[in-house]
Amino acid sequence: MSRSPTVQKSQPGGNSEEAWRTSRLTHSMDLRTMTQSLVTLAEDNMAFFLSQGPGETARRLSSVFAGVREQALGLEPTLGHLMGVAHLFDLDAETPANGYRSLVHTARCCLGHLLHKSRYVASNRRSIFFRASHNLAELEAYLAALTQLRALAYYAQRLLATNQPGALFFDGDEGLTTDFLREYITLHKGCFYGRCLGFQFTPAIRPFLQTLSIGLVSFGEHYKRNETGLGVAASSLFTSGRFAIDPELRGAEFERITQNLDVQFWKAFWNITEMEVLSSLANIVSTTVRVSRLVSLPPKAFEMPLSTDPKLSVTVSPPLAHTGPGPVLVRLISYELREGQDSEELSSLMKSEGPRSLDLRPRPPQAPRSPSLIIHIHGGGFVAQTSKSHEPYLKTWAQELGVPIVSIDYSLAPEAPFPRALEECFYAYCWAVKHCTLLGSTGERICLAGDSAGGNLCFTVSLRAAAYGVRVPDGIMAAYPATMLQSTASPSRLLSLMDPLLPLSVLCKCVSAYAGGETEDLSDSDQKALGVMGLVQRDTALLLRDLRLSASSWLNSFLELRHKYHPKSVPMAESMRRSVSEAALAQPEDPRGTDPLKSLTLHDLNLRGSTGTSDTSELSLSAETLGPSTPSDVNFLLGPEGAQDEVEAQDELNSKNRVHGISASFPEGFHPRRSSQGPTRMPLYSSPIAKNPFMSPLLAPDSMLQSLPPVHIVACALDPILDDSVMFARRLRNLGKSVTLRVVEDLPHGFLSLASLCQETRQAAALCVERIRLILSPPGPAPPRPV
Repeated sequence: MSRSPTVQKSQPGGNSEEAWRTSRLTHSMDLRTMTQSLVTLAEDNMAFFLSQGPGETARRLSSVFAGVREQALGLEPTLGHLMGVAHLFDLDAETPANGYRSLVHTARCCLGHLLHKSRYVASNRRSIFFRASHNLAELEAYLAALTQLRALAYYAQRLLATNQPGALFFDGDEGLTTDFLREYITLHKGCFYGRCLGFQFTPAIRPFLQTLSIGLVSFGEHYKRNETGLGVAASSLFTSGRFAIDPELRGAEFERITQNLDVQFWKAFWNITEMEVLSSLANIVSTTVRVSRLVSLPPKAFEMPLSTDPKLSVTVSPPLAHTGPGPVLVRLISYELREGQDSEELSSLMKSEGPRSLDLRPRPPQAPRSPSLIIHIHGGGFVAQTSKSHEPYLKTWAQELGVPIVSIDYSLAPEAPFPRALEECFYAYCWAVKHCTLLGSTGERICLAGDSAGGNLCFTVSLRAAAYGVRVPDGIMAAYPATMLQSTASPSRLLSLMDPLLPLSVLCKCVSAYAGGETEDLSDSDQKALGVMGLVQRDTALLLRDLRLSASSWLNSFLELRHKYHPKSVPMAESMRRSVSEAALAQPEDPRGTDPLKSLTLHDLNLRGSTGTSDTSELSLSAETLGPSTPSDVNFLLGPEGAQDEVEAQDELNSKNRVHGISASFPEGFHPRRSSQGPTRMPLYSSPIAKNPFMSPLLAPDSMLQSLPPVHIVACALDPILDDSVMFARRLRNLGKSVTLRVVEDLPHGFLSLASLCQETRQAAALCVERIRLILSPPGPAPPRPV
């Protein structure tokens, strides 16, 4: 089977776990039975609360059950239609996974939660211990989520009608694509980030997601104060109280932040794990290894033998794009000290990471060189994190596989956009292959492994190695990789409306930054002038100041909440928590202009087969071979703000002829909730760089994909970029290439970084290790031919 084995769920210890168990049991029901059960309970509860008099609480409870009935009946036929055709988009019968299935599964989870809550209300509504206001808030939140899921189901149905048979990505008229995505981004999202946060995932993940969301919205409040490090972390800690006790406020603020803040915010937030305090804590609980050191590869050209004729060689030049030649950092991780790892040559390349502690352990004897080597490329949306953030699970890999690992710290966007990261990863890959004996390996088997953006770079590094004619890896293990960075939609990407780790706007901003659509903010020249020690001193001062000011702010926030929920002049019925839509923060969007975008386009890309000698200058992706810069826009699902007024006006004028078709996606009388942040003007454009096969490997021609080694993909069923994996595996399968696709259920994007969180993530991480072990195992002898 290509899906992961069913994992055991945690024993129910609370309401969310019990609801999850109930929702999982409902999957044994067919959709019609589930819908009818929910409708019957909703009608019964609605009639009961209508008979309770004119009270505000009873009126709202009756109204919410009426809404549940309406949305459930409206959603059932659409989900049934999607399920009836979803199997046509699977990779094969043993891999039942694609965006249509994921969307139906998510909607069924929401229906299951509502069914559980409706049963609870029906059984306890007469009890004196029945908490009417709490249950009302829960029901309103999930009703809002169900309404938005119904809208997504209609969008998926429209994709189904527009796409080519068997295709998961939207491939229609560019104008229709623009209108479709412009309509999609106006949907309300805050309901998915409050009480309903992570309802589709395993309950063991939800506490982590709640902590993450509270930290994010608190961090966002202090981001604009240009604080860094401990200062903003301390401020966020003391102002997080009101977001912890008010889910609706947290959801609305989460939506505002994800929609309005730039890529530098996400870069800063995701890099919190790089702080020395947090990384030290992570190292305490992670596997202890003998070697974990940074190595700085000097920017010197070297020769690599051609795979077809080792007597011939090709020159591998250092990275040049955007910033010129510079060193490339890699981290060497080894569970045992192996031959070559303490050589003088390698020690001369070691980079200090701060004060070294005195190691009093007895020096162990050197282990022999491993026959295998893992070259790892980390994820982070091309804009954040380093090998240090991924070190905990890499140490586990090193122990379980007994193989040294080299993790590449490539330069990050927007300071170093495409193709800088690809150049650095390719350079480091070639260096590691050539100098594998220094790394504790004989290099007999080499595996490329990466997650998310790192998975993308694994594919493109291998494609470039084949184009150069040098050795390609023996296999690739890619966890939830992004293979399509072009502006388009797919059923799984509709899930970005509710995904707390990959919201729609974050996907857009990260890929836009990687493509050169975001420029580095150089306005804070004072911060750059401070230097490392100056930043430490400033952060210490900020920490002391914020400990004082934020404690006061924290207390004031609780006093404000107390006044909010217990006003003296308001009747008890009016003190009830407001609905999700009422609690949305309608803050105006800050108009921010952006500089003209620079689009990188390949000029006359000539790819030669691996059987011939390659000319380095023709294959380089450095600035010399890139075409002239032209105003353009690169995005994932939508474009950034700041386009020219006349272009926006023209887009608006052209879309008027198609707006009727867009609105026709919804049946008459159905109106999904719209974002309280107002319409986001993000005109869409096609960009040549997004179609570059070294940026979107899914778009590579067959001749390039034929050069890939065996590929093992581990994807998440609830990941917005699931369809990237399904379509890429299908292309490789159609070309007769060796490819496997395993899909884990109930886990979010990025589960490798959460490997120690719960049993489910540990099992998913073990699946990745199993795939790597297949690559590192030498192929067995061919079976004898029958006589």
